[in-house]
Amino acid sequence: MLNLLETEKAIKFTKDIFEQILAKKLKLTRVSAPLFVYKESGLNDDLSGKESPVNFYVPSLERNVEIEHSLAKWKRNALLRYNFKMHEGLYTDMNAIRKDENLDNIHSIYVDQWDWEKIILRENRTEEYLRNVVQLIVDAVVETSNVIKQKYPSIAVNLSKNTFFISSEELRKMYPNKTPKEREYLICKEHKTVFVSQIGKILEDGSIHDKRSPDYDDWDLNGDILFYDEFLDIPFEISSMGIRVDAESLDKQLNIQGCQSRKQLDYHQMVLNDQLPLTIGGGIGQSRLSMLLLEKAHIGEVQSSIWDKETLELCQKANIKLL
Repeated sequence: MLNLLETEKAIKFTKDIFEQILAKKLKLTRVSAPLFVYKESGLNDDLSGKESPVNFYVPSLERNVEIEHSLAKWKRNALLRYNFKMHEGLYTDMNAIRKDENLDNIHSIYVDQWDWEKIILRENRTEEYLRNVVQLIVDAVVETSNVIKQKYPSIAVNLSKNTFFISSEELRKMYPNKTPKEREYLICKEHKTVFVSQIGKILEDGSIHDKRSPDYDDWDLNGDILFYDEFLDIPFEISSMGIRVDAESLDKQLNIQGCQSRKQLDYHQMVLNDQLPLTIGGGIGQSRLSMLLLEKAHIGEVQSSIWDKETLELCQKANIKLL
């Protein structure tokens, strides 16, 4: 529906509109963020725990550094350093290389997202507060979509603001014989906009819905925002987010994962000693959002990356124009 140049303009328009709406709803201020950190800082995001970061040696420092997987931990430290006030927060452009990613039409080794974080009170560490913030993000996505459709009438995306909340355990019991991804598809097809909570938590049958690092989200108070993508007929994850660990939940989750050695890292020490503010935060995929709202079939239509020969040939046959 949009040619290459129109698509580039639409991507910029989408990002500008969404940033403005999100920052206003969540009371966020844009800040700059690092592309790489020292490994010993403990600030890098371990994602599911199996991915290894891209690292390189810096001769002038005589040290190795790692490219960030995300800024989940860095943001919390920044809130303290920048002296943000209660219920205010930050957002930043996060760019990363996730070399272990399995490539398909919605996954790339290049990751771009809005990383955001805001300070909360201890009494805000509840499921009710989490749901309220989730709904604000969903509202921002849908409002952005409506603005885009006014500017580009050929786009027919139809998203729902009515978020259906369900825990990973409730979802498992609903579809006990399905895989986690199959469960997400079925629940999204029925309810259109879904928040699956408690990602990383061990379920009653001993499984987990999806892996999640033990040292940033509280597994009882986190989740993923999913929209049903009618164009591709898939559940489309836009955001992974949650209320962050406090000293108690960090200690518990590190023990469950057998990662007690991390307790000696600077970041973990600060959490365990209550030296960092209590926060809620997450990441919202920039290319993911553009892909969903602009009705694209492949993430390569909204970001410039690299793909295998088979993908390039298939896209060419299907008239899918990659950037």
